[in-house]
Amino acid sequence: MAKPISIVRKRVLTEEERQQQSLDQLTADLADNGPALQKTLEIVRELHDSGLLEAAQSMLKAKESIAKIAVGQATRKPVTNIINNLMGAAGMLSEVDPELMNKLTSSVTSGLSEAEEHLQQNKKTRLRDLMKAMNDPDVNRAMGFGIHFLKGMGKGLSNK
Repeated sequence: MAKPISIVRKRVLTEEERQQQSLDQLTADLADNGPALQKTLEIVRELHDSGLLEAAQSMLKAKESIAKIAVGQATRKPVTNIINNLMGAAGMLSEVDPELMNKLTSSVTSGLSEAEEHLQQNKKTRLRDLMKAMNDPDVNRAMGFGIHFLKGMGKGLSNK
């Protein structure tokens, strides 16, 4: 009968054998991913030729300085005001009915077109023209909208 195995010897690779295994694995990976590596090399070549690769490398080297500048610029009062105003505007727009907003923007566009036509005529507007315009249903509708808009805005501005 055979002797039972009592000692298991683990084979320890030498540094050269480990390097050879790594090279073999790398060679296999290169063979498996040839087209992708070619595309990557083309992209890197284009970045190098255009100077963008050098710019990116310089930015990476100076990342701490760039981060300090970016944070310094972002914390300036005008930038924080812009951010706060954008957040406020986004909050306001989220409360407005989208259909009403579409109707309002198309009405503003139509009004701007009519106003530009009037400017092209270079015609003077008289007081009598204003009185006649009040009887125009479109003008009357816009005036009513404006008056009620101002009324609602005034209510919102009150200290009550």
